[in-house]
Amino acid sequence: MGTEYTSLAWLDEIEAARRKAGLRRELRPRHEVGEPVDLASNDYLGLVRHPDVVEGAIDAVRSWGTGATGSRLVTGSTTAHEVLEQELAEFVGTESGLVFSSGYAANLGAVTALAGRDALVISDAGSHASLVDACRLSRSRVVVAPHNDPAFVADALAARTEARALVLTDSVFSADGDLAPLVELHRVCRENGALLLVDEAHAIGVRGQGGRGLVHEVGLAGEPDIIVTATLSKSLASQGGVVLGADKVRAHLVDAARTFIFDTGLAPAAVGAAHAALHVLIAEPERADRVLARARQLAEMTGARTPESAVVSVILGDAQRAFDAATACRARGLHVGCFRPPSVPEGTSRLRLTARATLDEDDMTLIEKVLSDVLAGASA
Repeated sequence: MGTEYTSLAWLDEIEAARRKAGLRRELRPRHEVGEPVDLASNDYLGLVRHPDVVEGAIDAVRSWGTGATGSRLVTGSTTAHEVLEQELAEFVGTESGLVFSSGYAANLGAVTALAGRDALVISDAGSHASLVDACRLSRSRVVVAPHNDPAFVADALAARTEARALVLTDSVFSADGDLAPLVELHRVCRENGALLLVDEAHAIGVRGQGGRGLVHEVGLAGEPDIIVTATLSKSLASQGGVVLGADKVRAHLVDAARTFIFDTGLAPAAVGAAHAALHVLIAEPERADRVLARARQLAEMTGARTPESAVVSVILGDAQRAFDAATACRARGLHVGCFRPPSVPEGTSRLRLTARATLDEDDMTLIEKVLSDVLAGASA
């Protein structure tokens, strides 16, 4: 027993250092009722409790059971998976799609299958952690590009010695909510024979015609040298991820993406919920506009820059100050995100507010009052 505790002593030291820096994280379970007004979740369209989405999940369980039962290549693939893939591809304007058990798994699978020892991978400095980890697993030479710098990407591509290249970026960056220069990135990729992989996790349901994403919005939907990844857990109110692109990309991922081959398929309930949520979005495209309208209101309340997505960042600088502000909001019935290092760079800890299409006027009145008071205290 003594040896066991000695071997874990280093964890005590790390925890103490995290607490001193204001970086300790704790789990706070949600409750069924009495929840605060939510500006922290990624349920951008407000569909998590939508009756059609709930019924979609229940119907899928009735038809297919509670679990996928195995990997997609063994027993875990259903006609429901295929229908969802086809409809997601049609929605964003690609040839085909492949559903994974999470957005994280989709990025890991796509990057590692499309990269390799004979490839160069260039990733934006602001890319999501799943893309960062995919780079580490890719066995490729990796270059981290300064944030939103197509000229740097062009120079790195032109100087490469590898046979192939893959450029990675979010379309909407999760911490700041800013947009990637996709047209310029695609141009330099095509000029240099590189693939462009765009993570649309925070764009689907928010940007583009009827929420079809930023790739669609800027006129690049269906380009064969663009791969789109996305999650089903944000605007589509479910769980899972998807890779969307050319038919030949899908075929390659089925053969080569380890997070597809060796992982249990996405559970039927998640498939059914995402499918139903997609139908709600198609039927009610105005939800995407309402998200951006609410985001603009949040920015006006807090003095943040005009948002380009659902994300509004209120930078407070110090990690403890951000944590204390988020705690004060929660105590007054408002749940906000609190982003601290390593999620954001040192000195840029913040409240991360996420707009939702279903916020009503009473919600906005409470939000304005709480944020005004809390932020005045945080800056004092």
